Order: sequence, then C-alpha cells, then structure tokens
Amino acid sequence: QVQLVESGGGLVQAGGSLRLSCAASGNIFSLTTMAWYRQAPGKQRELVAEMITGDNINYADAAKGRFTISRDNAKNTVYLQMNSLKPEDTAVYSCNVKGSSGRNYFSRQSFNSWGQGTQVTVSS
Repeated sequence: QVQLVESGGGLVQAGGSLRLSCAASGNIFSLTTMAWYRQAPGKQRELVAEMITGDNINYADAAKGRFTISRDNAKNTVYLQMNSLKPEDTAVYSCNVKGSSGRNYFSRQSFNSWGQGTQVTVSS
C-alpha cells in the first residue's frame, strides 16, 4: 500500500502564494502519474496539474501561468507552487499518485492512491 501525506494548505490573501507538498511512502517501484486535483464547494473535482512519465505536464487553464507542479524523486514528493492566488482558487486540494508497488516482480501491483486533502482558502 502506498500512502500520501499532504501539507502546505492554509489561509492566504489574494495575490499571495502557497506551496503544497505531497509525500508518498510505501513499497514504491515506479511512479507513472503525480497530480493535484481540487474541489470547491458545490463543484465537481477538477484536475489542476499533473506530471506524467516522461515529464509531460498538463495544467488546467485556470492554473496555467500561476501554478507550477514539480517533484523530488529522491523524496517521492510532488509539489504545487501556487502564485497570484485568487478567491476562486479556494478549494480542497488533493494529491493523486499512480504507479507500481512491490518489493519484487512477484509481488508487484499497480496502485492509485489519494491523499486526504488540504484546504486552501484565499480571501479577497
């Protein structure tokens, strides 16, 4: 099993910045996708940014130019740097990581893990 621990959320004024962190732990063999989603009250969960094997990166239009996704492979950690925050960015942000786990070939299996979410609130 792969566990995700998120941190970095909080309250910030419009125009401010936050950096979210998501650390993955467990018997990780490989990571194929690391992504950040968010869900605002009364709205569906949406993809904010994702990093796919080969370092292909996709951003939601609302995040493009303001948010940056990155990772530290040595720490199995993915980050979301959020600048120029707006009140409409207020949401619960969740980390999603996909890959393969297992100490050896015979125990290997795919995983799709989610963090518990961290609240980001942007005041006007």
